[in-house]
Amino acid sequence: MSSQTKFKKDKEIIAEYEAQIKEIRTQLVEQFKCLEQQSESRLQLLQDLQEFFRRKAEIELEYSRSLEKLAERFSSKIRSSREHQFKKDQYLLSPVNCWYLVLHQTRRESRDHATLNDIFMNNVIVRLSQISEDVIRLFKKSKEIGLQMHEELLKVTNELYTVMKTYHMYHAESISAESKLKEAEKQEEKQFNKSGDLSMNLLRHEDRPQRRSSVKKIEKMKEKRQAKYSENKLKCTKARNDYLLNLAATNAAISKYYIHDVSDLIDCCDLGFHASLARTFRTYLSAEYNLETSRHEGLDVIENAVDNLDSRSDKHTVMDMCNQVFCPPLKFEFQPHMGDEVCQVSAQQPVQTELLMRYHQLQSRLATLKIENEEVRKTLDATMQTLQDMLTVEDFDVSDAFQHSRSTESVKSAASETYMSKINIAKRRANQQETEMFYFTKFKEYVNGSNLITKLQAKHDLLKQTLGEGERAECGTTRTQDKLYHL
Repeated sequence: MSSQTKFKKDKEIIAEYEAQIKEIRTQLVEQFKCLEQQSESRLQLLQDLQEFFRRKAEIELEYSRSLEKLAERFSSKIRSSREHQFKKDQYLLSPVNCWYLVLHQTRRESRDHATLNDIFMNNVIVRLSQISEDVIRLFKKSKEIGLQMHEELLKVTNELYTVMKTYHMYHAESISAESKLKEAEKQEEKQFNKSGDLSMNLLRHEDRPQRRSSVKKIEKMKEKRQAKYSENKLKCTKARNDYLLNLAATNAAISKYYIHDVSDLIDCCDLGFHASLARTFRTYLSAEYNLETSRHEGLDVIENAVDNLDSRSDKHTVMDMCNQVFCPPLKFEFQPHMGDEVCQVSAQQPVQTELLMRYHQLQSRLATLKIENEEVRKTLDATMQTLQDMLTVEDFDVSDAFQHSRSTESVKSAASETYMSKINIAKRRANQQETEMFYFTKFKEYVNGSNLITKLQAKHDLLKQTLGEGERAECGTTRTQDKLYHL
């Protein structure tokens, strides 16, 4: 293969790598766009819901006032009538009693619809406004962590790019040094054959020292090229090992991100959204069910939709819709340089001792990191459970607001004391946001730790496999067996 062809092949490898990196970058950008669109869609939904319930509250208040005017109109008429002045309970006719009950029911409905207006304005709409704030805040926090994840991915791919180019450079130098060494060996062989012919008394006596000097010069040149070749070959072996280790770590990091981290990131964006929205809808349902039980059949449809609020199902739906964005990319494959057939980490001397030391260091560090990360995970799980308890508290039952033994004012007062107390709201909000902040801190720490463990574990496993194969290949060497036994 000519040097020009090799150079062209090398450029194609680099171009292919850069294209793969570009595709990953594009995916990462599109992922944020997708999550941002999801957040914007939710905000629009919440805005529409707020507008809907605001208008519905106005209608309920208008209806309540209309009912009250209607009842008062006919009640005044009854009070001014002659029959009312002489009315005695024992003489109350059943049709008139029905008429009084109709007016009483009208006033009761008026109070109920006024209560419904109060619940919509001071509970449902406020909840929706708070959820909108949560969506913006959680997306911002999730994006910060996501950007860090993306930076980490791009960092490892850049490191892979660097070690790959280093490996290519050292391998090229090794090939060049080998070529020069072979050339020196050919010159030595040629000089040796010429010297053998001239030893048959064809060389004058005075030319012999000059020939010996020429032979020594060629031998010295060969020794230098042999040393240079050995040096370059060692550099190439180390560079190839680093490339293969970084290749394994990069593929592991990318696989973890697309299979686990993206899902976790979407969970962070969804944190509490479905639970909070479910509580809001249940508040609305409770008000409607207690207002008019005959409407249960229609409201069951809404309840069924609320019961089916599922963050996991929504997440899978989003990921399925944007399958090309969230599916893991192809793994990076080892790109041999100029015919290099070695595609595994070399455990041969003189790098075996270094690899053994590196293996022990990785093993020790992984053990420590796994213990630390497991503790962080336990804390994270406990915090999530606490947060879920805060978000799933059953505070959506407003049936007490429809107790007709009290006046409208007392109903509003009781409602305010129970589910809309400003002190209770401020306290719950502060506790929720404090717990969220602690959760994100621990989540960030857990992600960073698990990312590091994934990369180190990939290197550890590759070294373990390589050193194990080296042990089987050199099973006759007692010294190597003793070293590997302690792994």
